[in-house]
Formats: sequence, C-alpha cells, structure tokens
Amino acid sequence: MITSKLTSKAQTTIPQPVQIALGVSAGDEIAYVIEADRVVLTKVLPKRPHRGDKLEDRFATFREWDSPENNADFATL
Repeated sequence: MITSKLTSKAQTTIPQPVQIALGVSAGDEIAYVIEADRVVLTKVLPKRPHRGDKLEDRFATFREWDSPENNADFATL
C-alpha cells in the first residue's frame, strides 16, 4: 500500500509510483470519482479541439464583423 499525508491546506503529494501508474506529470489534470467508501484517481485526457472552438480557431474573434452589411461594405476591398 502506498500512502501520503494531507497538509493543513488539504494538499498532498502524489507519490511517484502513483504518478507513473497514472502516467501523469506536472501540469496534468487528475479526475476524482467517488465510489461509496473509496475515491478513484484517473488522468484527465486532453480534450481534442473541435472546429469552431475559440482556442482552435484563431480568427473566431473576427466573426463579430461577419454580417451581410459588413460583407457588402467590404466586398470591394
């Protein structure tokens, strides 16, 4: 059994064998699933970006000007 202590701020260090077993490192997210009298830790898999996501689409902020009026105004540029 692998153990770790909880600090007064409710923090703990995930022991290295657990980090290796989960395949996690600094910056990774961990999910906690409560099942009756136990908690299961899992690594959160990175979300695959979808087309149209603001972080995926570099030009998403320019859509505020995407209107028929603006298209007509700038059609000759």
